[in-house]
Amino acid sequence: MDAQRKGARSISEIPKSTIEALNRGEIASANLVEWLAIDQVKLVEYVLQSNDLSQWFPEVSERVAQLKKPTVNTIGKAIGEAFAQRFASGQQLDVLQRLSEHPADAVRIWMAYCTSLLPAENLDTRLQAMRGFAADSHFGVREIAWMAMRPFIAAELNLALQLLSPWVYDDNEAIRRFATEATRPRGVWCAHIDALKTRPELAQHLLDPLVEDSSKYVRDSVANWLNDASKTRPDFVRAKCAAWQERYTSEAAAYTCRRALRTLHKSES
Repeated sequence: MDAQRKGARSISEIPKSTIEALNRGEIASANLVEWLAIDQVKLVEYVLQSNDLSQWFPEVSERVAQLKKPTVNTIGKAIGEAFAQRFASGQQLDVLQRLSEHPADAVRIWMAYCTSLLPAENLDTRLQAMRGFAADSHFGVREIAWMAMRPFIAAELNLALQLLSPWVYDDNEAIRRFATEATRPRGVWCAHIDALKTRPELAQHLLDPLVEDSSKYVRDSVANWLNDASKTRPDFVRAKCAAWQERYTSEAAAYTCRRALRTLHKSES
């Protein structure tokens, strides 16, 4: 989100000038309310015009119009898919790079979806192409980065868990968080990964290095991962937290365990 502005509390409170700037892609959204207020069809029309690609607009707008349940996420994904079809044939790849660095978070979100769908030699190549979005300065782009990659991760789960191992040691906290958030057994606004609901131990090598991570942003993701798993494998989560509490004495590790066990503790009270 735009740290320089404080966003409105409701869409009706957003100044008209801010809405217009958002719909022209001149600024990033300052909060979720502003993100929800963006007219993505207007924005994509403006972006295409600005890049001398107005001829793409009918195809993009038609894809959005065909959505059965248009939401901010499904619209953004549909636009990303339309761009991916164009870029997959090698057209205007300079535009792909330019839009991936666009000042508007909504545009970078389209490019995250788009990049995840482009032809790739293998899963590692696809993951590496997404690193920039995974480490984006805007929270919304980072969330879409893992959501866009999740189907590919689920399809090749064992390989993905192996490839993501180095990510949990990265200097960038957003990269570390991507590894856990993208593999949550249940997750938010995404399909579950059944294999991790029943066998969460498959991913414990991603969790163990992060139990007392210096970033609360990362620790929250680890705790949420285990809280997901606690709904199908409470035995694993209890054992994992007990082992951590025996090994680590830091408040950071204690915090992770408290958060991880919150649903189990609630059910016991």
